[in-house]
Amino acid sequence: MGVGGWWMTRSTKNYEKTIRAFLGEGTEFKGVITFEGTVRVDGVLDGEVQTEDIFIVGAAARVKATIRAGAVIIMGKVEGRIEAKERCEIRAGSHVKGEVHTPSIYIEEGAVFEGVCHMTGAEAAPPAKRLASAAAKEG
Repeated sequence: MGVGGWWMTRSTKNYEKTIRAFLGEGTEFKGVITFEGTVRVDGVLDGEVQTEDIFIVGAAARVKATIRAGAVIIMGKVEGRIEAKERCEIRAGSHVKGEVHTPSIYIEEGAVFEGVCHMTGAEAAPPAKRLASAAAKEG
């Protein structure tokens, strides 16, 4: 399942069906994780995550990392830098501390976000849209 459109259903079960790897509660990992497909962490992760796909931080998870992913869904605790190419979701009950770079962010009521968010993506817009946007700001 590609990243595009996966959040439209908003169903936890839909993306859980496509999970290729799972780091469960009671598991601790330190280092760099590189993967394809959807990966979910419910344990402790300290390091770096690299993927073009979906990275899920479960409710029991504690992640201290630099995360570079296509999409990031957070239900637990994350501290660090998040670079989500398509979307970052910060769900109710989660706690995110750090810096988020993404073209689309969704923060549910009941989530805590301490940090800075950079809405990236304007650079990737076609030149005509960038010019129209610049003209609208000036006039």
